[in-house]
Amino acid sequence: MDKIATRAAYGRALCDLGEKYDFVVMDADLSASTQTALFAKKFPERFINCGIAEQNMISVAAGVASTGRPVFASSFAMFAVGRAYEQIRNSVCYPELDVKICASHAGITVGEDGATHQYCEDLGVLRTVPNLTVISPADAAETYAAVECILKHKGPVYLRLGRYAVPAVFDDSYKFEIGKGVPVREGGDAVIFANGIMLAAALEASGALAAEGINVSVVNIHTIKPIDKEIIVKYALKTGRVVTAEEHTVVGGLGGAVAEVLSENAPTKMKRVGLEDCFGASAPAAKLLDMYNLNAAAVAKAVKGLMEN
Repeated sequence: MDKIATRAAYGRALCDLGEKYDFVVMDADLSASTQTALFAKKFPERFINCGIAEQNMISVAAGVASTGRPVFASSFAMFAVGRAYEQIRNSVCYPELDVKICASHAGITVGEDGATHQYCEDLGVLRTVPNLTVISPADAAETYAAVECILKHKGPVYLRLGRYAVPAVFDDSYKFEIGKGVPVREGGDAVIFANGIMLAAALEASGALAAEGINVSVVNIHTIKPIDKEIIVKYALKTGRVVTAEEHTVVGGLGGAVAEVLSENAPTKMKRVGLEDCFGASAPAAKLLDMYNLNAAAVAKAVKGLMEN
């Protein structure tokens, strides 16, 4: 199947859902990049371009949501979260308003825009905020399904989207459920918990490992908060070895969340694959994934390391 960016699936989902549901979409003058321009063209009366003013956009979204209409607010992750954190916390999450912050261009695969735009800390920042659901979908099909799911979910949501076209893991029959991990491969030697673009890398790694006689489970943890504690403990006990893989710093993201669950419920040998507490660089996305060891080879190496130990 063709590779599709999750931001593209988000734009298509908004247009399709706009036919069935009443909601408002906002953007901070980046609608061509976030793909909300598709909704703006189709439903101009329900689209608001707030200009290059992300903090104001989140506050306006909170105001509209207080009238009872759900709002999707979009910009680049660095700006939607990094610049508007206070408004997310105090204006959206504290009163539990129905605002969906759907931020594109997250992670290192922003590419040539460099470290200032490569927001690799967003999951760690936002999963500490009360009342906020935090989701990082793996591909276009999961993103499309997640958009409708979060629209029906009452309350604040952060949906992490990417610029880079990613491999398809799921098809159009995929059903998304908040807070429920999805097993995609079974094996007893180790388990890889992954999300976002790294789910495809985890599956590639599992195939390479199988050729060497190492059979691993792969579980998609698309929801960072509320995290699926039950499935994490189940597969940790089943395999005794845990690897996490994410396009995010190893500090505070999926790896940190899984480690917290295991430390309290099922202490297990574990390795986190992600950015090693560093900033990115300016280069093509594919090159950056290899430069920072966000690939199948790194995931396979982590599993082998646990096997040797």
